[in-house]
Amino acid sequence: MEKSEAKRLIEQAYEAWDAEEWLSAAGLFERVLAHFPDEEPSAVWWYDAALAHKFLRDWRKAYELGREAAARAPRGEGDPAYWNLGIAATIQRDWATARDAWAGFGIELPDGEGEITGGFGHACVRLDTGGEQEVVWVERLCPTRGRVVNVPITGGRRYGEIVVHDGAPNGERIVDGTTFPVFDELLLFAASELPTLEVTVAAGERADLEALVGLFTEHGYGAEPASSVRMLCACCSEGTHEQQRSVEAGAQRLSLAAPPQEARRLLEEWAAGTAIGRGWSGLEAVG
Repeated sequence: MEKSEAKRLIEQAYEAWDAEEWLSAAGLFERVLAHFPDEEPSAVWWYDAALAHKFLRDWRKAYELGREAAARAPRGEGDPAYWNLGIAATIQRDWATARDAWAGFGIELPDGEGEITGGFGHACVRLDTGGEQEVVWVERLCPTRGRVVNVPITGGRRYGEIVVHDGAPNGERIVDGTTFPVFDELLLFAASELPTLEVTVAAGERADLEALVGLFTEHGYGAEPASSVRMLCACCSEGTHEQQRSVEAGAQRLSLAAPPQEARRLLEEWAAGTAIGRGWSGLEAVG
């Protein structure tokens, strides 16, 4: 391939890119890279080809091309080639490559080998299930994976499942003056076996409901009061919103994540915790 032809193909690749024709763009980049893998601008072409396959959710190709892009990127300087490789390698469960990619980006990881299960704080993730979107809280296990710690109201999603999320925030939530990023989900990494249940509870005081939520949390389960759920339009969801850590007293529905027998046992324990003011009924499975 002559360099003049390569130049023409790269121009076509970026025209396809601007039109969001990711498969065409990636194919054109790859045609050129097969002949010119190490020219001065090749690192950018490797990165863009890998990124196009990320947009297509073709994780095998994103992984293969991402390795080439990262091999040509400076280490320890926050180069995005390492971040995208970290995502793709995580999805491929190539933990050695994922660890090296995060280190190449400049992130300090817990010592060890294999799957990364560190404490990376909390964030929000916008779940996307068949066009239905819901923002949930997650415990971050690594730079791109989080365990869901809400009981989702979206059918088919569960407390405790592990999701892979993108690296670019798409919104913010502010709680007690601390800002948390909202990331978009890329895929469901590991399902949760905990079923979702619903129950009606009567809580005489806010402290009663807080005690119920705390009881389920202590046992590794989830409890989500209906009063804590906010409905936002898509454009508002991608903005900045301040949230309050509060629950309301009174009769209301709760979403629970627990085996039915355990949920019933904990509800009975909670109701017996005071002489008056606590009750429950109508426990049923959903989803």
